[in-house]
Amino acid sequence: MATKQEKMEAFGQLLDILDELRVKCPWDRKQTNESLRTNTIEETYELCDAIMKDDNNNIKKELGDLLLHVVFYAKIGEEKEAFDIKDVCDSLCQKLIYRHPHVFGDAQADTAGKVEQSWEQLKLKEKGGNKTVLEGVPASLPSVVKAHRIQDKARNVGFDWEQRDQVWDKVHEEFTELKAEIDKMDADKMEAEFGDLFFSLINAARLYKINPDNALERTNQKFIRRFNYLEDHTIKEGKSLKEMSLEEMDRIWDEAKAKGL
Repeated sequence: MATKQEKMEAFGQLLDILDELRVKCPWDRKQTNESLRTNTIEETYELCDAIMKDDNNNIKKELGDLLLHVVFYAKIGEEKEAFDIKDVCDSLCQKLIYRHPHVFGDAQADTAGKVEQSWEQLKLKEKGGNKTVLEGVPASLPSVVKAHRIQDKARNVGFDWEQRDQVWDKVHEEFTELKAEIDKMDADKMEAEFGDLFFSLINAARLYKINPDNALERTNQKFIRRFNYLEDHTIKEGKSLKEMSLEEMDRIWDEAKAKGL
């Protein structure tokens, strides 16, 4: 592994390269915060894909792509005379020190849960920080991630079940309400009750230390593997999925399950 000096030199080289690209490359020169934003989102998801696959080589690559965006935004900020990469680092360091009084001060927090509770209180006290508990949840977060984050923030101020198994009564209640609306076939109310059921299931996942987004993505990937196996199997037999019965497809699907796909 590299020394601290080598790491600093590598970061400095990155800044030098970006400075040169910003002047000499037509594409890099024309970029703005707005033009980079969607690419940043894409790069973030590509990093998430690599993390889900536990692919260290691609994690390294995607971290580099995301880091490029960080220094690019800082470069644009510097050109506007608003801030530069030093300001970004200084601001982050100040926040880390402020939010870790149990490390850099005299406060006590001997568990991760206590640290999270402390963070929420500190965020409310910060000048220019969150005015309400849920204010810090980005509006553009994907729905599953947002629901988990909302519930976690509420938990940090004591709004939670006394016993985690109590959540299953809520899940059952929401499922019953959904079934009642399905019987009436009221599209708007069915959608609302589906949302309530999803929210309660995400709450259950949180209480049992399961990340719901990761859990759902595991199932997505499992379905893709098994469906690809099914499709590949039918192609080798010279058939089309549309020509097969559900019973035939289920048989091949079970083969995929048996193979651990």
